[in-house]
Amino acid sequence: MAAMMALRGLMVPHLLPDGCFDELFVDFNLLHIPCLKILISKGLGFAIVAGSLMVKLPQIVKIMRAKSGEGLSFHSILLELLAITGTMAYSIANSFPFSAWGEALFLMLQTVAIGFLVQHFEGRTERGLAFLLAYAGALSLTLSPLTPSGVVTALQAFNMPAVVISRLLQAATNYRNGHTGQLSAVTACLLFAGSLARIFTSVQETGDALLALTYIVSSACNGIIMGQLLYYWNVPLSKRKED
Repeated sequence: MAAMMALRGLMVPHLLPDGCFDELFVDFNLLHIPCLKILISKGLGFAIVAGSLMVKLPQIVKIMRAKSGEGLSFHSILLELLAITGTMAYSIANSFPFSAWGEALFLMLQTVAIGFLVQHFEGRTERGLAFLLAYAGALSLTLSPLTPSGVVTALQAFNMPAVVISRLLQAATNYRNGHTGQLSAVTACLLFAGSLARIFTSVQETGDALLALTYIVSSACNGIIMGQLLYYWNVPLSKRKED
């Protein structure tokens, strides 16, 4: 009994509503589809949020070890940051549960770090610092009550073209270079898998068609980058040096 109470305290209401906990863990009605959907969606959501703490760390480590941001498009990073910020602001404005958007917070912090490092290792540290200050100011304004809800919704709607252009810029850079440079395969794979999972969780937890469509588009674009990573996987080091 004590173990069951502890399990209830752990799962209700974070993963399951009280009624669904009884259905699945008291009555053992394991084929209760609505409750199973909630459990899978919440579990996936929190797993994505937890994974996002490390999803871009391989990319950051790879840049720092090489002391180079070669192959990474700074304009692509800026557009990706815009898309992440839009999702985060839109979700906060609509009071969506943290499990539905929490990874955006951690991806934002890591993307900002990558943007600064790319500038720093290209010898533009001052520009990198200006980028950090400018983004901090823009983020504060976006999340403040001064920003009308219509602007936040428009920012989220702009996510789709921002994601598409961001990935196409990176894809064009890869194609032009004939390799993927310091682009991390681990990070790209995790972003692709996470965006696919988010299609399900956004539909299940928010019911917001705009948010779901954003993740569908994001998954397709992340798939292009994954395809390039696989295509250029065996590009010899000598060719990279020549480029």
